[in-house]
Amino acid sequence: MQAENPRGNFRNAIEAVLFASSEPLTVNDISKAFKIGEKITKKEIREVIDNLNSEYADSEKPFLIEEVAGGFRLITRPEYADYIKRIYQAQPSRLSKPALETLAIVAYRQPIIKADIESIRGVNVDGVIKSLLDKNLIKISGRKEVAGRPFEFSTTEKFLEYFGLGDIKGLPRIEELKQFSSLK
Repeated sequence: MQAENPRGNFRNAIEAVLFASSEPLTVNDISKAFKIGEKITKKEIREVIDNLNSEYADSEKPFLIEEVAGGFRLITRPEYADYIKRIYQAQPSRLSKPALETLAIVAYRQPIIKADIESIRGVNVDGVIKSLLDKNLIKISGRKEVAGRPFEFSTTEKFLEYFGLGDIKGLPRIEELKQFSSLK
């Protein structure tokens, strides 16, 4: 094993760090893997990731590096999902229907206060809000400048990771959802 990491091995080191991580890593996270004397810029890290993805595609590797929730992670290509499902039981969604409904409202209307969520859903959402906060899918993002100064809620990076989104703009448009629901 080499003590030094010459420039040619930055690629391997970045690939190894992504492989070992169970969560998406930002470019800053990846840069922390290198010693102070090893000069690699954030731009170079992104270039290495792009080059790795090109190599994976050219050699038809069953995995790729995906950008999600502001970071990068190594994932299996979707066409291999059936093989993986045969070995690993898919985790059932741990979100109830009320939690998913509330999460959708927060995602599309953020920042939003609890009273507005309850007005849309027509039910009390105290328990659901607590559950979503505990799961780190939503966060308190501030206080609304109205009487009582209620908390405003927004989605988190964990939300983006959970749903495989690069950013909130990756959510389907409301019009697309309406078209989909009319197909049923």
